[in-house]
Amino acid sequence: MKMKSIVARIACALVVVSSSFAHERIFTYSYEPSTEPKGELEFEQHVTSRIGRNADVGQNAFHRVQLREEIEYGVTDNYQVSLYFNHQYEYFKDPTTGQHRSDYRQTGFSLENKYMLLDPAEHAIGLALYLEPTYDGPNFELEQKIIIGQRYGDWRWALNLTHATEWTDHFRGKEGEVELSFGVARKIGSHWTLGVEVRDHNEIPEYKRWENTVIYLGPVLCYKRSGWFGTLSVMPQIYGVNYTGNPDNNTHLELQGHERINIRLICGFNF
Repeated sequence: MKMKSIVARIACALVVVSSSFAHERIFTYSYEPSTEPKGELEFEQHVTSRIGRNADVGQNAFHRVQLREEIEYGVTDNYQVSLYFNHQYEYFKDPTTGQHRSDYRQTGFSLENKYMLLDPAEHAIGLALYLEPTYDGPNFELEQKIIIGQRYGDWRWALNLTHATEWTDHFRGKEGEVELSFGVARKIGSHWTLGVEVRDHNEIPEYKRWENTVIYLGPVLCYKRSGWFGTLSVMPQIYGVNYTGNPDNNTHLELQGHERINIRLICGFNF
């Protein structure tokens, strides 16, 4: 009986440790299926730097910084909701006129809903569903994800299947997006996790033609302490194609709707 009691206590401790890492973001694009525990509140700051288009698309020295402030709350142990405030700064040089163009604007609010169907701590694979509407006045977007993932000792992985529709100009226009993202990482030491993440992003204007396909691949590094974490990814574009022509005059990258490199930093703080 004594041995059974010890084993039971160790199992409980492992569950507690596992759940304490549930809200930690070890990937910057791929979500894991775990959700915020009931009653817990977290603030996250997202900073995404999108760098590099070219003169052929009229945007030399292109740089867009996207900022998202997020408040995340565990409604139940299986359901979390998050409110985002979105804004961005964009800069580029017009190669025709030589003028430097810059713009800052708010890009609306998002309401993230994530429901865990299968807890990875209790099943062979974790599964969650995700729905996020975004509204900024003239534009509205609805994003859906299927999220799967699991942990094996110090190893973790996540796969996301994403579809989104953006309606623009008060629903006069629309564009579809399809994305596949995957991340795998390993814990190194007591505070660090190192991995790699890949994204395949596609745009479908008006759902009439498949306009482009772009693949990003790069390392991701997470550092966690009690009550907070920081995660950084650096993902260069390794392949891109525009199926409607070659507007960027580039045979191996897509630089009209995408950038040469994406850098993302996420910092999270528990309350």
